[in-house]
Amino acid sequence: MAKLVAAFFLALIAISMLQTMVMASHGHGGHHYDQKHYGPGSLKSYQCPSQCTRRCSKTQYHKPCMFFCQKCCKKCLCVPPGYYGNKAVCPCYNNWKTKEGGPKCP
Repeated sequence: MAKLVAAFFLALIAISMLQTMVMASHGHGGHHYDQKHYGPGSLKSYQCPSQCTRRCSKTQYHKPCMFFCQKCCKKCLCVPPGYYGNKAVCPCYNNWKTKEGGPKCP
């Protein structure tokens, strides 16, 4: 009986893992953002202030965040979605570094 229960649970785990791999290979799950709204060149320069206000709205360092976000936005014409992270959506925004090698864009 114990072997039957163990085999049943192993089968469930295997099916679950298989389903996860199939869904991931078809692009389901995870965060996939619409390239019209996010990505390189998705903004006009006049849209930078509102997008940076959104991006910097939850930080305690609002002024420096806004300064650097707008600088990056004007160069890259892109601001990543969300309040933090997601920089891979905007390669220019993600790859612009300070002299010390740290990220320039918030």
